[in-house]
Amino acid sequence: MSEDSALFDKGLPIRREVLGAEYVDASMAKADDFMMAFQRATTTIAWGWAWGDPTLDRKTRSLLNLAMLTALNRAPEIKLHVKGALTNGVTVEEIKATLLHATAYCGIPAGLDAFKAAHEVLVKEGALPGTK
Repeated sequence: MSEDSALFDKGLPIRREVLGAEYVDASMAKADDFMMAFQRATTTIAWGWAWGDPTLDRKTRSLLNLAMLTALNRAPEIKLHVKGALTNGVTVEEIKATLLHATAYCGIPAGLDAFKAAHEVLVKEGALPGTK
């Protein structure tokens, strides 16, 4: 087995646990040959190599992802990773603090987009008081 295959096999269950099996399985199922190259790369590199390293726990990785995705202004990925953060035990207060910290370093427009994306998911998941 090649190292890439081993990392893919290591990363797939982690990816499914954090992002949800339904989401990951749907992404894999709808991928044609062209998009499967990306599915394999992200599962191998992000999930097998990075998330599979035991040095940082999943909660810490979720918080890092939210900060980095805010810096990159990637609202769709923020939504995905807010849900993953909740799965990994991150509290709403920790999400808010992370987004505020990222806002200070990334700027108000990026922070606003991150807060809007996170809020949408937190409401949908019933994580905010008075929702769901």
